[in-house]
Amino acid sequence: MKNLQKLKKELKKIDFSNKLVLAPLTTTGNMPFRRICKHFGADITVGEMAMAKALIKGQSREWPLIRRHHTEDIFGIQICGGHHNLMGKCVELIDNLELDIDFIDLNVGCPIDYVCRKGCGSSLLDRPKRLKDIVMAMNACTDIPITVKARMGVYTGKPTLHEIIPELAQCGATALTIHGRYRTQRYRSEADWEYIKQCTINSPIPVIANGDIYNYKQVELLQESDITSLMIGRGALIKPWIFTEIKEKRDWDISSSERFEILKQYTNMGLEHWGSDSNGVENTRNFLLEWLSFTCRYVPVGILERFPTKINDRAPSKIYGRDDLEILLSKDNPFDWIKITERLLGPVRDTARFSAFKPKHEANAWTSNNEPMKEEIIINESST
Repeated sequence: MKNLQKLKKELKKIDFSNKLVLAPLTTTGNMPFRRICKHFGADITVGEMAMAKALIKGQSREWPLIRRHHTEDIFGIQICGGHHNLMGKCVELIDNLELDIDFIDLNVGCPIDYVCRKGCGSSLLDRPKRLKDIVMAMNACTDIPITVKARMGVYTGKPTLHEIIPELAQCGATALTIHGRYRTQRYRSEADWEYIKQCTINSPIPVIANGDIYNYKQVELLQESDITSLMIGRGALIKPWIFTEIKEKRDWDISSSERFEILKQYTNMGLEHWGSDSNGVENTRNFLLEWLSFTCRYVPVGILERFPTKINDRAPSKIYGRDDLEILLSKDNPFDWIKITERLLGPVRDTARFSAFKPKHEANAWTSNNEPMKEEIIINESST
């Protein structure tokens, strides 16, 4: 290991200061969506989580996850694996291929059972020595900066991440993103920003804060602590213009026609990315449906009685938008999402594939009993 480190070139450097980072988003964080977020002001983008073992095996569906678009001026990839030899080989392969990437992020945050049972994702927080060995092995095999994205700990109420931050830095991590939840919480309850701020104290590496960012007022957290940057995930899925709102310090009362134009741009980018043949059209439709399962949660600023809202707030009743399109965009029924895709891609041909569509992503969860966990949004009826 020491010999490998001696042979390494000078480590590249990434300035994470005061940046808005688009989080790595499984299924939904594809290239077309990242391009949309770049258009609205994302400074750094990260590709979807890719499994290291699948990359080494050369699986065709995994390698496209780490492709970069030329508009992504600072781009990182995220890989997931649970053993230092596997991760070292994967990083070495990526390094030898001289891929156009700026940093490699280690996934220590994925909470789903399928990943954690393999000893990957947030389960690594329960094995700190293995985690440190993985970071060290990855760092030894490339001059590309290695970053880590992790949760607070595995079990609710028992944070452990703060204990190993200095050691992660010693092993070669150049930055740390903290998602302010435990593995057992998945995406339920509010992110713990106080814990994230505590982790920044005397941290030897930059700390990027992640969890529940949904309005521009949250950038004040950067000024109140040593948090380096903000990483935005679900907030960008619900309203990708959040990057513009933060940079311009305003709540954007975006119209339904402007929102539909964003979907149209995504569709065109999807056809460019996945192809315009019948298979490409249906792939584009499928990923658009996945995204619409998030966009339907957006409540327009113009019909709110009070704001800003939080990401987990829910409308107390059916939303009556200011026009028919705004009403349609707020529907949370997959059949209505299919209607939207048909306006953009034409009639569904593979009815068997889409008739029982159900979003894959579990980040739409409210609470364990599917009840809103925060107070409800108040809608200004006079403006509808």
